[in-house]
Amino acid sequence: MTVTVRFAPSPTGRIHIGNARTALFNWLFAMNNKGRFIQRFDDTDVARSTQEFADSILYDLHWLGIFPDATEYQSRRVEIYDAAVERLKAARVLYACYETPEELDLRRKVRRTRGLPPVYGREALTLTPEQVAEYESDGRRPHWRFLLPNFTGDPLQPERTEVRWNDLVRGEETVDLASLSDPVLVREDGTYLYTLPSVVDDIEMGVTHVIRGDDHVTNTGVQIALFQALGAEPPVFGHHNLLTTVSGEGLSKRTGALSIQSLREDGIEPMAVASLAVLVGTSENVTAAHDLSELAGHFDPAATSKSAAKFDPDELFVLNRALLHHMPFEEARDRLIVLGISGDKAEPFWLAVRGNLDRLSDAVAWWRILGDGPQEPAEFSGEDRDFLDQAFDLLPEEPWNGTVWKDWTGKIKQATGRKGKPLFMPLRLALTGRSSGPELADLLPLMGREGTLARRP
Repeated sequence: MTVTVRFAPSPTGRIHIGNARTALFNWLFAMNNKGRFIQRFDDTDVARSTQEFADSILYDLHWLGIFPDATEYQSRRVEIYDAAVERLKAARVLYACYETPEELDLRRKVRRTRGLPPVYGREALTLTPEQVAEYESDGRRPHWRFLLPNFTGDPLQPERTEVRWNDLVRGEETVDLASLSDPVLVREDGTYLYTLPSVVDDIEMGVTHVIRGDDHVTNTGVQIALFQALGAEPPVFGHHNLLTTVSGEGLSKRTGALSIQSLREDGIEPMAVASLAVLVGTSENVTAAHDLSELAGHFDPAATSKSAAKFDPDELFVLNRALLHHMPFEEARDRLIVLGISGDKAEPFWLAVRGNLDRLSDAVAWWRILGDGPQEPAEFSGEDRDFLDQAFDLLPEEPWNGTVWKDWTGKIKQATGRKGKPLFMPLRLALTGRSSGPELADLLPLMGREGTLARRP
């Protein structure tokens, strides 16, 4: 049996780091098990789902390194769901209900006052044909509920009914169906809620493992019952902890909080996002993996904590710097060309500056400094200006090699008596306009003697 997983967001907004966590958990699980990854868009909410959002989700996944084996849209599979509904009706486990929202709310309040759980009381099962005809004549249209199983043989007197499964992440899990209302699967207008299409698609697409956020744990009890009602073996479920903001707030596609698009536009590397999204809230150390294959080696669903994981964007920059500081030129070359950094100096330039970058785009400022000199020339005291005049008079003749900085500063030290910061800082400010940055020993050969002399204050 081929391991098959799916990532099934609703295309109603741009995915955020929390959604990416779910997608990556599934992708890495498939990688580690030589399985398949299906991208499924749960787009039955016609009012809010758009192709634009679906396309943006695919773009974000590709940017992260996720390339689905198949892409499916629920809106194109309605006939399959219609057939499943007829099977459930024939099995007498899908029943029509005519209550209005106001009537349901009143019944819940009454049950609470009686000390009963506020679940649906299955009153629709006792409707007579005359009552149904009256509702229909009044223009009411039914919504359809799934009859959750019980062990008494009498649906009006359910006993404690527990659904158990061994969760990939959380271990043994139990949901008591008697504490839940029979879920509505079909709305009054004939459209489907989340549960039915999801289960039917998992069956039809051969999904073997469902890995998702732990806000779906209760849903899983209902879905396992629905799998069984449709004569199918339920998949293996795994429910990972959710990511929250540092302040503990949940993430939302609608608000755009920490969206993958915004992180990308902020210059964050995809593997910084992937590494933190996967490893935060697990027993693994959060380190920057070079690629998804390396990250897969650190991925174990069972290592995930049961408590929510707080996502600190500042940690992204720590990982981002780590990735950039070790990024080979071959990996950066094409992106540097797009930024206008190319030619014979591009590779030695990259190797010189990468250790000082927060974002790859920061290299542009150093490229300009290398070609045009300091963007904001520094101000010097009279003493430092005299020192720099003497220092530039000692600049070695060409040809220059990797020792020119050492040779030059050696002469300066001998001639002026300066050493340490009083020697190096004025030179750095004169050459770059900045008080910190790449090693001047690496930059000087790139500037050349003429370019260096041009920076003389």
